[in-house]
Amino acid sequence: MSKKESTFSNMIITLLIITLVSGLSLGFVNDITKGPKAKAKLERKIKALKLVLPEFTNNPVADIELVKSEKAKDSVEMYPAYFDKNWVGTAVVGSTNKGFSGLIKLMIGFKKEGTIKNVVVLEQKETPGLGTKMKDEKFISQYRDKNLESFNIKVKKDGGEIDALTGATITSRAFSEAVQMAYDEFLKSKKLKVESKK
Repeated sequence: MSKKESTFSNMIITLLIITLVSGLSLGFVNDITKGPKAKAKLERKIKALKLVLPEFTNNPVADIELVKSEKAKDSVEMYPAYFDKNWVGTAVVGSTNKGFSGLIKLMIGFKKEGTIKNVVVLEQKETPGLGTKMKDEKFISQYRDKNLESFNIKVKKDGGEIDALTGATITSRAFSEAVQMAYDEFLKSKKLKVESKK
């Protein structure tokens, strides 16, 4: 009987040691990789800003504006672009959790009149080969150079002008929803910029 108790307590002690070592190792690895992950994420944002904004001379990352929105859990990130102190456009991070597999996060660049310059996919978890085609030029080009004031970005099934991705209508709808959300926030920001000049 005493041998069983000794074995049982040895197993518990061994499991505790393994758990402690594993936890410390994971924490250590997380601390080591936190800096490089943040740096890589920032570099992706800077690259995306260069792709979606008109030519600019300021540092949009330093000029970031965080705006509260009813349509987003967190604040919406807005990156104003200036060329020689003249506002030329804004990049807005639009997101939705209504993708087929959840979160879709986009960076949409708007010229100052509200026309979409470009869209870059920042995050998505869609089905490979179907929903992931949202990154393809053929799909994204449908949004480029469009002003949502006169262009309906809903998919054609819903009465809009966007050709949905084959087999990924839910993803296409979510993509358009994220773009619309960004446009709505852009309009509010634009109104504030115009009013502040008066």
